[in-house]
Amino acid sequence: MEKTAGPYTPIVRSGDWIIVSGQVGHLDGVIVEGGLEPELRQLFVNLKRLLASENATLDNVLKTTVFLTDINDYDQMNEIYMEEFGGHRPARSAVAVASLPLGAIIEIEAWARI
Repeated sequence: MEKTAGPYTPIVRSGDWIIVSGQVGHLDGVIVEGGLEPELRQLFVNLKRLLASENATLDNVLKTTVFLTDINDYDQMNEIYMEEFGGHRPARSAVAVASLPLGAIIEIEAWARI
């Protein structure tokens, strides 16, 4: 199991449900540089890897929560988010927060069902 930034499990399965803890755009425990786009793209790499560990994909995701340190990044986040999810549109909440672990500017948690 991967090392986490705190005392939690990155992914938990309960029956048909898969809950993925908030993911940030880190590579080997360090946030990728370059702003929202590279950070969000790495976040999706991490999210897809965790889902794959339970034989799931983004198509299985039913709900996400997006945390942004700058709500002005909302439109750019939406563009990349829609690209990653394709035609699939999970239910979603998006909230602005003061800060995130590891100095991230975006975090996404996901609930999926097989």
